[in-house]
Amino acid sequence: MENKLELELYTRPTCSDCQAAKKYIAIEGIQYANKDVSKNPSLEEDLKKISGNRIVPMFAFYKRGLFGKKKLVKHFIGFENNKREIMSLLNKK
Repeated sequence: MENKLELELYTRPTCSDCQAAKKYIAIEGIQYANKDVSKNPSLEEDLKKISGNRIVPMFAFYKRGLFGKKKLVKHFIGFENNKREIMSLLNKK
């Protein structure tokens, strides 16, 4: 990613919006870390800390600091309603 933002996508396998989001960003060639909350209870806690709830898909954008520590820049819940802004952050049209 040119703007050096890292994307973490919190999903569940039973979520159709999650699957649509993963398919779209794969087609666009966007690198991201998939965080399947159904496989890891600690990811569920991370999801709640970031967004305040358990709704997926949740897109979390991070930037790395001088010492490699990541800092949350922005997060979005849902794909279709936030698609334009998500793609903008990823420098995609």
